[in-house]
Amino acid sequence: MTQGFQQSPPTRREERTNPGRSLGIAGFVLSILGPLSVIGLILSIIAFLQSRRAGMRNGFALAGTIIGAALTVAGVTLLTVGITSLIQTCAELGNGVHERTGITYTCNV
Repeated sequence: MTQGFQQSPPTRREERTNPGRSLGIAGFVLSILGPLSVIGLILSIIAFLQSRRAGMRNGFALAGTIIGAALTVAGVTLLTVGITSLIQTCAELGNGVHERTGITYTCNV
């Protein structure tokens, strides 16, 4: 009589690849590069969602989302303040080319 041969379960843990990892790293890097923070934010969100759908974590994508959002908000705020300041200065100076504190303003109010 022969004994049946049973195969033991694999002892090595099967590794899964994170579908959003590479995109998360790219998004993180772009999010810290000032003018590209909007692109980094978008890529990081996409990577985070890809990883989450696969049931995995993605720290780079999460960090890229946070940093990209913060730098995007800061950039929009600075741009808004700068444009508002320029409009107010031109309203004070009137039409034409003016120089004030070493800065040349060309105004067409």
